[in-house]
Amino acid sequence: MAGTRDRLAAAATALLDEGGPAAVTLREVGARAGVSHNTPYRHFADKRDLLAAVAAAALHDLAEQVTAAPDLRTAALGYLDWAQARPNRFRLVFGAWGDEPHDELGAAADAAVSALTAQVRRAGLRADPARSAPLLWALCHGAAELTLTGHLPKQPGAPRPEELVDELLERLG
Repeated sequence: MAGTRDRLAAAATALLDEGGPAAVTLREVGARAGVSHNTPYRHFADKRDLLAAVAAAALHDLAEQVTAAPDLRTAALGYLDWAQARPNRFRLVFGAWGDEPHDELGAAADAAVSALTAQVRRAGLRADPARSAPLLWALCHGAAELTLTGHLPKQPGAPRPEELVDELLERLG
């Protein structure tokens, strides 16, 4: 059985998925997790701390998905699919977190970047992995964001996100 902290994080994730960060309140998280309204404060300093834990879990899931992908293209397309399937998590993870770092979130971000860089190295591209990984990440992230906001053109002949990934990988190849 999951511990209380995990149940609280799962409840916060469900609320986030349903209504974005504004829908996540410590009181509602406690109610959803079946604990008192004060219990979340025993596990998280505040809402920011709770959301950082949710974002860190999302990044760990993404890192695992990238690591498990059989090739770089699949990893990149998995990132696009992840963002499309979980838009509120995507926006939370990559939204503004202010000037104060959060250790758990920072470690999860490092793990996600390392997973992508390792996947780029395994692909054996002629381009430098230290430069190729951020370039691929930026393209995937931008394509995901532009798709979510409706700014990536949907007219006939306009490139789809996966075509952008394919073109970049071909150029880096």
